[in-house]
Amino acid sequence: MTATVPTIFSPARRLAIRQRMRAMQSQGEEARFLLDDMIEDVAERLAFLRHVPARALLIGEWSGTLAPQLPPACEVVSVHPEEGFDEEAPFPVGGFDLIASFGTLDTVNDLPGALIHLRNALSPGGLMIASFPGAGSLPSLREAMLAADGDRPAAHLHPMVDVRAGGQLMTRCGYASPVVDSRPLKVSYRSFAQLIRDLRAQGLSRALASPVPPLTRDKAATAEATFMGGAERQTEEFEILTLSGFRK
Repeated sequence: MTATVPTIFSPARRLAIRQRMRAMQSQGEEARFLLDDMIEDVAERLAFLRHVPARALLIGEWSGTLAPQLPPACEVVSVHPEEGFDEEAPFPVGGFDLIASFGTLDTVNDLPGALIHLRNALSPGGLMIASFPGAGSLPSLREAMLAADGDRPAAHLHPMVDVRAGGQLMTRCGYASPVVDSRPLKVSYRSFAQLIRDLRAQGLSRALASPVPPLTRDKAATAEATFMGGAERQTEEFEILTLSGFRK
């Protein structure tokens, strides 16, 4: 009997969030520091491991900056959830020496299933690297939203995976030599509104299936005041979680 996967995230809302992200990015001058950091990290890992792929699948790499850094003879296939790629279904093709996923797996309902599909799409000895925001992300925003909600807190931000859970997932999904790590990325803001815009521009808006009460003007003002704390600038922290492993 197959277990039913709970619907934590709304596929329709997730799609709309990513489509808005791409529309904002097409205008230029929008924040993309998370993707840039993930791409730089993947390039460094490949160089350190001396992994030279002949065929690579890139998921969610909409900037087009990683492909030119791969070997010239490498066949690169780029796919995107907002363009119909389903990470929770078996991939139509396989045999990839490298699969790299950027900022997409934190909002799938069946994360173990998605990781298994990634593994199955690898060739023997192939490497999978998946990066996405982890559980340590946005502590100041979380505090601000709790202050705004008062005695009736709502789930304005979705739950995120931590290092320990990531390690358990990689082992459970059958990866060889799994490595799970995280790193902080701190960003300084002059306003609460700029943080919200950066989140939207990078596809980090709320994708939960459950509804929340609308944020009133008074609550928004409380959130902003709590976030800035009376200072001219506030630093927010993003945690980038990376899962990597090989197919046996």
